[in-house]
Amino acid sequence: MHLSSHTWMRPEPLEHTLQRLRSLGYSSIELAGEPTLYPARETRQLLEKYNLECWGTVTIQHGSRDLTAADPQQRRNTIQYMKDVVHLCANLGGKIVTIVPARVGKLAPTSTPENEWKWVVEGLREVAALAEEVHVKIGLEPLNRFETYFLNRIDQALALADEVGHGCGVVCDPFHLALEERDLYSAIKACGHRLVDFHVADHNRLAAGDGSFDWPKIMSVLAETGYDGGLAVECMPPIDRTPIGNFGAYQLEDKAPNVSPDHLQFIIDHGSGVLSEAYYTEMLRRSAQTMLPFLD
Repeated sequence: MHLSSHTWMRPEPLEHTLQRLRSLGYSSIELAGEPTLYPARETRQLLEKYNLECWGTVTIQHGSRDLTAADPQQRRNTIQYMKDVVHLCANLGGKIVTIVPARVGKLAPTSTPENEWKWVVEGLREVAALAEEVHVKIGLEPLNRFETYFLNRIDQALALADEVGHGCGVVCDPFHLALEERDLYSAIKACGHRLVDFHVADHNRLAAGDGSFDWPKIMSVLAETGYDGGLAVECMPPIDRTPIGNFGAYQLEDKAPNVSPDHLQFIIDHGSGVLSEAYYTEMLRRSAQTMLPFLD
């Protein structure tokens, strides 16, 4: 296993992200699935400059990106978007793509359960077939009920992956699983060899080590599955908007962020905000401090 990090949590130039990760001991990145932000040639050059690998990419399900949508054209556009994210991964030498089927923050269905399941299976089969062709693994990530109603548990993700086929696997994020599973450790074990990616944040979505998770036990169970991929840090803290936290002054960026309205809403829908350089860097440092000893 190796230490990786997502990039979507703080909008900033990729070179700045890579510079920080290299200095903190990270080995790879899991890029936000925004193909227009990462031209292949320039991105490869930056990765080489900082001696970091592209572990993979993750779909960023905001705006109209939604395989459960009742509108067929919306689903068609989402399928194409996901295919573009697969190509982004393959072009950068990445190994995996994490896929969330529905729009994050969509909490009310727009059709019957049977229709939504059928639409998602049909769409993901196309995406998974392409991924198989370009030698990239895809994994389905269940989220907690406050971010999606569609896929919340590992048994659901495994059932969906079975119907999709083409080597489709699953993704574990203990932050989500701790809210939805009866037993976090059994859920991780149930993934077995089908585990494609593993996301890292503590029970409160702060840095690993700044919450109540038993990381030695989590890592022991993870090792039992045979998983040997990235541990992709994905902290997304709540903002303390009270006098206790000085009204978010340390946590929040004080300059106007250079971010699209959809991406900004995506961050807000995760219950957070655009984080300051100092606060974000400290979360990544703390995460590395907690996780790297398991990788020696």
